[in-house]
Amino acid sequence: MDVQILPMQAADVPQVAELEKACFSDPWPESVLSHELENELSLWLVAKNGDTVLGYIGSQSVLDEADMMNIAVRKDAQRQGIAKKLILALCARLADKGVQSLTLEVRDSNEAAIRLYEGFGFLQVGKRPNYYFHPKEDARILRKDGLA
Repeated sequence: MDVQILPMQAADVPQVAELEKACFSDPWPESVLSHELENELSLWLVAKNGDTVLGYIGSQSVLDEADMMNIAVRKDAQRQGIAKKLILALCARLADKGVQSLTLEVRDSNEAAIRLYEGFGFLQVGKRPNYYFHPKEDARILRKDGLA
C-alpha cells in the first residue's frame, strides 16, 4: 500500500471526523477539527492512500514544547506501520520548528499504544486521574525529550 504523510487539508477533515467517531468515545466534531487548520499553534498530519485518509495525528505547540492531541488509524489499516510513520513524521516536523519535547495522554488500559510510545522513547512523567470519560479512566502522561 502506498502511504503518504501530508499536512491535513480542509478536504481531509470530513474523513478525519469520521475516523474520530469510529475510534473514540468522545470524538472531536468536524467543526473543531476544521478550526485546527486555522490555529497557528497546531500541526495535523494525515496518512493517505490516494484520496483515502488511513490515519491522522495532531499536535499543538507552545514555544519548544508540543502536546499530541489525537492519533488514530482506520481499523482496516492497522498493524501496517501507519501510526509509526505518523509519529515519526510529527516528531521530525516539530523538531524542524524548534520543538524539543512532545507530551501526550494515553488511557491507562491502552497497553498497545503505551508499548508503541515507549518504543519511541516516551517515558511516563505523571498521571491524570479520571481524565477520560465513557468509560471513566485515568490517563498516563508520557513525554519524549529531544525530538530531532
